[in-house]
Amino acid sequence: MSALGVVGGVVQPLLVVVGSPLLVGMMRQLRAKLEGRAGPGIGQPWRDLRKLFAKESVAPRGTSEVFRRAPLVLVATTLVVAVVVPFVTTESALDPVADLFAVVALLAAGTVALALAGLDTGTAFGGMGASREMTIIALVEPTLLVAIFALSVPVGSTNLAAIVSSTLHDPARVISPASLLAAVALVVVIVAETGRLPVDNPSTHLELTMVHEAMVLEYAGPDLALVELASAMRLSVFLGLLANLFLPWGIATTANPLAVLGAVVAVAVKVTLLGAALAVGEVFLAKVRLFRVPELLAGSFLLALLAVAASFFLA
Repeated sequence: MSALGVVGGVVQPLLVVVGSPLLVGMMRQLRAKLEGRAGPGIGQPWRDLRKLFAKESVAPRGTSEVFRRAPLVLVATTLVVAVVVPFVTTESALDPVADLFAVVALLAAGTVALALAGLDTGTAFGGMGASREMTIIALVEPTLLVAIFALSVPVGSTNLAAIVSSTLHDPARVISPASLLAAVALVVVIVAETGRLPVDNPSTHLELTMVHEAMVLEYAGPDLALVELASAMRLSVFLGLLANLFLPWGIATTANPLAVLGAVVAVAVKVTLLGAALAVGEVFLAKVRLFRVPELLAGSFLLALLAVAASFFLA
């Protein structure tokens, strides 16, 4: 483990934990401004989390440890991904875990834990949300794997740090057909995985349309705070992954404090711009019907497959 990897392993999770609620607050505020509303302010998610952490933890009668441990699993898996993925530095603190398959498995484990918690409540909404989430994840995770695998073909490695470093040293690869197809597929994956429009509406409470909210309806207090924090962290992780896989400029290649500080600013700016673009897009999009979501995700999977084919045949 190098000094650069250690720096990244310390700075990255702190940046994700502190900045993720602010990112969500910024996106909500931008949407409010575009819709002609005042908005709650960028710091509102942190104020909500502070109030939830101060409340008593309550669990529904009849639930097991699955329900109580799911928020911790969701936060823990996201934190591990924040530590190992190259957001700030080109080297990972835990290089073997920075592999594409390990990172996708960790992200999927958090989603499955939350779905099991929804089933554990025994309510109609929990089961409905878990069923819908499993339908989405069955198409999202293969697309995520194949899209990033397309970027790994020219590198000869599925290590995310190696992919980012290779793109950094060969900028022309960003505008290759494989990269462009993979980028579009990854954008659709992020929209579906983080529960944004048009796949899901993060602000809805309509029983027939919600997916993520249906699984967490029974959570309250600190458990709900952990779920909300983990959801914000996952959004930051996915946007950071999109930014550094395709636009890795600004990432630190040395452990110099100025280089690390510049990398922190660079990744914050890139994630903020991507979050703002996502928020603006949501203003002009409507939620698609649930049975149309698999069609959208199947289209993204096809784009990812085309990206892999382009990587092999156009290399």
